[in-house]
Amino acid sequence: MSKKINIKNLLIETGAEQYDQSIRIINRLKSTPNHPITEGAESNVQYIDMDKETLRLIPFQGSLFKPCPGTKEYICCGYQILNVGTNCPFNCSYCILQAYFNQPSLRVFVNLENELPKIARLMDSQPQKIFRVGTGEFTDSLALDHITEWSRILPKFFQDRKNAVLEFKTKTDQIDGMLSNPFRDRMIVSWSLNSMRIAANEENGAPSIKKRLEAAKKCQEEGYVLGFHFDPLIHHARWKEEYARIVELMDQYINPKNIIWMSLGCFRYIPTLKEIIRTRHPNSGILDDEFIIGLDGKQRYFKPVRIEMYTFMHDIIDKWYTNIGLYLCMESHEVWRKSFGWSPRNNEGLAHYLDERVRLLFKG
Repeated sequence: MSKKINIKNLLIETGAEQYDQSIRIINRLKSTPNHPITEGAESNVQYIDMDKETLRLIPFQGSLFKPCPGTKEYICCGYQILNVGTNCPFNCSYCILQAYFNQPSLRVFVNLENELPKIARLMDSQPQKIFRVGTGEFTDSLALDHITEWSRILPKFFQDRKNAVLEFKTKTDQIDGMLSNPFRDRMIVSWSLNSMRIAANEENGAPSIKKRLEAAKKCQEEGYVLGFHFDPLIHHARWKEEYARIVELMDQYINPKNIIWMSLGCFRYIPTLKEIIRTRHPNSGILDDEFIIGLDGKQRYFKPVRIEMYTFMHDIIDKWYTNIGLYLCMESHEVWRKSFGWSPRNNEGLAHYLDERVRLLFKG
């Protein structure tokens, strides 16, 4: 197992100290220097140094539970985001959070437990709707779990809701919290995967692909349903050979029958991220390809390149296992049809497809 993330500095925003999660974190990090700060106060650190060794405890004032924003120009899956915190301890060159938040330090929203009753009322008021919920949109779900204990706080809440599932999406192999948690129903543990070259050169600080798959295997052996996400797929020399190798590795570690879904999404980025990547990751090669502006304003590979990559991934994954819940993230009906030979046509179609995967893997 990889080394746990080391926190060297703890910032406590005004009001955060009253919450149970804050008290537990402060006690857990009692040897770590901590400093009270006012709401919104920032250090002099700029985005060039994201300060990934400082943890900031925040009583978040907005809604912690929101639908994934998606975009009307591309097909979205209807995912729900449970915003437990922002920023990630890893330093992936392509990470959108560098531009999206432009805030230093790792941030934990310590009023999460207090917000759960409100979320429960919303879910319980719509018993026919399936809520596919994830914590990994704005942070890594498990990399800080030895400090935050999200794997202790959330599973019982979701096990009690038969119209919801919770996905812990991660790049880490820190799964002790998941393995010690007695609640396995309605839980999905998902890993973000890439080629060996991209993992080694662009996913700085993250465990190797082999360690991620070893962790996934342990979780599956303990009864967890798994998910995987090849997002972003990155076009590079020998990409076919290298991505095929990852699927071969998955075959060695994972039983595909217990995978609920697997997403594919090609590398795309908002324009402001380009200069950040050039500044923070001068040796990165991910911007060396040709890009065009997509319908959502993001820089994307040319459509034929995306279709080629998706078609290749679809074919090699389909040879491994034909019913794995494969889907595209934020792509058009045309790209779906040309890559997969079928399309959900719209947001509602994709949501129905993934809801059926939930019904298949989780009974009652």
